[in-house]
Amino acid sequence: MAGQKAAEIFDLGPQTLRVSRRALHGSTRRKCVDAARKNIAKEKQGIVLLQGGSACPVYSTDAEVIFRQESFFHYLFGVEEEDYFGAIDLRTEQTILFMPKLPEAYAVWMGHIHGPQHMKERYAVDDVFYTEEMPNKLAELDPPSLHVLHGINSDSGSETQAASFKGIGRFQVDKDNLFNILAECRVVEKDSWVQRKTPEELEVMKYANAVGSAAHVKVLQQCHPGMMEYGLESTFLHNCYLNGGCRHTPYTPICASGPSGHVLHYGHAGAPNSRQVQDGDFCLLDMGCEYYRYGSDITCSFPANGKFSNSQKVIYEAVLSAHDAVLKAMRPGVAWPEMQLLAERHILGGLKAGGFLTGNVEEMVQDRVGALFMPHGLGHLLGLDTHDVGGYLPGTPERSSEPGLKSLRTSRILEENMVITVEPGCYFNPALLEPAMTGKDKRCKYLVKDKIWQSMDFGGVRIEDDVIVTASSSQSMTQVPRFVKDIESVMAGGPWPAV
Repeated sequence: MAGQKAAEIFDLGPQTLRVSRRALHGSTRRKCVDAARKNIAKEKQGIVLLQGGSACPVYSTDAEVIFRQESFFHYLFGVEEEDYFGAIDLRTEQTILFMPKLPEAYAVWMGHIHGPQHMKERYAVDDVFYTEEMPNKLAELDPPSLHVLHGINSDSGSETQAASFKGIGRFQVDKDNLFNILAECRVVEKDSWVQRKTPEELEVMKYANAVGSAAHVKVLQQCHPGMMEYGLESTFLHNCYLNGGCRHTPYTPICASGPSGHVLHYGHAGAPNSRQVQDGDFCLLDMGCEYYRYGSDITCSFPANGKFSNSQKVIYEAVLSAHDAVLKAMRPGVAWPEMQLLAERHILGGLKAGGFLTGNVEEMVQDRVGALFMPHGLGHLLGLDTHDVGGYLPGTPERSSEPGLKSLRTSRILEENMVITVEPGCYFNPALLEPAMTGKDKRCKYLVKDKIWQSMDFGGVRIEDDVIVTASSSQSMTQVPRFVKDIESVMAGGPWPAV
């Protein structure tokens, strides 16, 4: 195949990662079949049927949001176009796509119209038919059930879209099984049936991390007081697309400077990374990129002028200590809430050493002082979605009701080949700290008020890596400077990786 791209290969140019759709989605479909066969009674095993995404208009206009495929559909089929259906026969493992039949006028506005044979080769499936043929083609297969998605995403609270088409009433429809099966497949596999996150998936995620990491380094090299926050965002996006073919971001970039850093989801439409960076500001940049629908999620924190002040260094190194301790402690069998508590101990200990807190650190942990400085969870599952599915499924640990811990997006026990972010943070957020310093909060006794008031404009620090749980430890896919000396060196023009 030298010098020629196979029909089923996805890439965006010679400098970008080549993804074999046959290998990646062949492995994810194999996982789906194995899991379904294990969890659905044999006599009821029929056809998995998913409905892909549709165009999303901008309100009542004729403009559209750039299409991104629905995550579960991409996971199994990798189809880039809208309005498809996909089917997998659990009895034979036959894979079929059903595509819309486009009008001839489509070619004038949108390009050449490809037929089923082209799409069969492009997506490496057994057959492709038009959607108008779907009821009869499915009926010919005579499945005991059509297994469709029906469940609630525990991060968004939103319901998945169950496949629906004219004529579905002819079939027995099972809405009870597929969501939990596929959500679990996207996280891990039980009983070591097959690989968990597959090698093909991990390769794409490592690529998205490499591209995102390199773009973060470019931002470090170009940041200076006087820039607009959106200039930092623009630098990141430009480098991800130009050098990595990453057109999309998996979430809205957060480019916070100074006091904006305490706003956890800064960068939204009401605060669109629009502040001018000041000399003395500390910056918190949470930005990732997406390739073939798999994303990275990376946060770097650094001084705008390239030099850490003593107080900035104290807070930053408290968070870095938490970050490194968690990476060292992670391994299969570890409960994720325990990692949150470990991170809190390091942050609280660092704040105590810096004069922000007083008292016994273990008592602070018990009294949930950590939630005043890190109100979010330590990390989340990562994959096709930034907050990937599977955090709270039947049979997994329930969500805590404790401050801070209740914000964890999963309480699961770590398993090999899980991918999860590690993102401890420390924020001086007036909405949390001012009420706690009134004396009515039992945590008030730990707070050194004068010191905290002096830092209320600091903003925050977050350090975030994307991490694979290995057989005995963990492996970070993120490749950015973390130590103070390395950050200062890169911002002064030094190379990265350091020589």
